[in-house]
Amino acid sequence: MSTVPTAKAQVRVHIRWMIRRDMPEVLAIEHASYEFPWCEEEFLRVLRQRNCIGMVAECGERVVGFMIYELHKSRLQVLNLAVAPEFRRMGVGRQMVAKLVGKLSSHRRTKILLQTRESNLSAQLYFRALDFRAVEVVREAYEDTGEDAYVLQYVLPDVLPTELVEGVPVNRIARQLEG
Repeated sequence: MSTVPTAKAQVRVHIRWMIRRDMPEVLAIEHASYEFPWCEEEFLRVLRQRNCIGMVAECGERVVGFMIYELHKSRLQVLNLAVAPEFRRMGVGRQMVAKLVGKLSSHRRTKILLQTRESNLSAQLYFRALDFRAVEVVREAYEDTGEDAYVLQYVLPDVLPTELVEGVPVNRIARQLEG
């Protein structure tokens, strides 16, 4: 008789701004998630920047995930995102990404960018399932290992590239489509 693994139950989380007292739980999740985790000083340095925002996902009274992102003129840039190991594959990360997608607008910020290690196949597959696509390789992006990174991008559906919106073809294929 074979046993079939059962899917974990999906949990609903409350996503809110990160506050100072969340830091111990955020650091615990960070250390459980990454081989080369950020330290508290790195979190604080990034969060002090005007365009950086920290959010946490709460289940009950417990922080079970977090994300740090930057606001730019035409995009959101995810700097860090992690879910507590015992809450993975339960929809927590998907809800956090959905929160970011909800901040996009066809008139302003139309895409989300993030960078992941070349060796982090689980993150690559996860974000691919959320409609992110690799758009660039950054050579030797990580100082700790010299490892390359993939830049992954999510583009708001129904948003045409600026060049096409303005009527200027981007390449010969676009020109043929217009002609």
